Amino acid sequence: MAAGKGRAFTPHHLHIKVISMNKLIIATAVASLGALALPMAAQAQASLAEQQVNALEGLAGKQPTARRSGAKGLCASGHFTGHADARALTSASVFNGDKVPVIARFSVGGGNPKGTDKAKSVRGLALSFTAANGEVWQMANISAPIFFVKSPEDFVTFVKVRSADPATGKPDPEKLKAFNEAHPETLLQGAYVAKQPVPASYGALNYWGVNAFELNDARGQSRFVRWQFVPEAGVLGLSEEQLKDLPNDFLADELRARVAKAPVGFEFKLQLAEPGDNLLDPTQAWPDSRKLVSAGRLVIDKVEAMAGGDCDRITFNPLITPKGIKPSADPVLNARAAAYGVSLGRRLSETAN
Repeated sequence: MAAGKGRAFTPHHLHIKVISMNKLIIATAVASLGALALPMAAQAQASLAEQQVNALEGLAGKQPTARRSGAKGLCASGHFTGHADARALTSASVFNGDKVPVIARFSVGGGNPKGTDKAKSVRGLALSFTAANGEVWQMANISAPIFFVKSPEDFVTFVKVRSADPATGKPDPEKLKAFNEAHPETLLQGAYVAKQPVPASYGALNYWGVNAFELNDARGQSRFVRWQFVPEAGVLGLSEEQLKDLPNDFLADELRARVAKAPVGFEFKLQLAEPGDNLLDPTQAWPDSRKLVSAGRLVIDKVEAMAGGDCDRITFNPLITPKGIKPSADPVLNARAAAYGVSLGRRLSETAN
């Protein structure tokens, strides 16, 4: 699907207020808990969302109470202030110029909560905004401008072929090779990350929202966008020599120390789609020539002293948007809510080791 201004490109979307959002999360979690008690024959008919979560568990192993993706992370908080240029594109209340409270979660990619911060993998920035009128906006951003699959079904297979074969303790090289050859787009994100240095800080890293969203202004006109958060401190990476002297868990302490000295800021930019830009495939970046609009400023001024915090029971479901912002028909984007709900349900039912 190419970019345009008509509503024909947009899926039907129901705005979810705070109370409704909580009911949805609880209901999904309860349904997930019930699924755990089903006999094996019934579980064989697992939903696509359950297959996604099962695949992640197969790759990382069972990690009780941890998120199935971005398992290692920490909570923080701050505020967001929208800019006037954004108000010309959307009527969303978060851009009215007031300080909007934000709960944030920074994370290391992968399903292992004890993984190393020295890995060349994506980092995450998940956010939940709560406007004065009660509207909630949630999002999940990563430190790469593209995602690694273009469909939820590909997600399941991508993870499975990278999971260890019980007989060998390693992924099956033939299955991995066949999948990669049939889906070359799934190698693009990994190639991008491999060329980047290991991040020196959660607060000195660029984060992208890789999916398209539709913005609607007060006159009813619409524009498709993707967004990014650009660190005011600049992007800072580490050399191999610098990494040698760092512990495996340096990112959390570094962010705490950084914020203790001064709040960490990010410029929020909207990338405007033009006709012909793909709105459905997050493995494809839009051209760098696309206009960027400075739409707001995110400030992180508090980091939790320990693991956990206010973000623990938030799913950061990117389909929860305020009036004036709608999801595109991107299938990867629209599959997230169900998988997040399954993961939350399992986390709430578990006891830490």
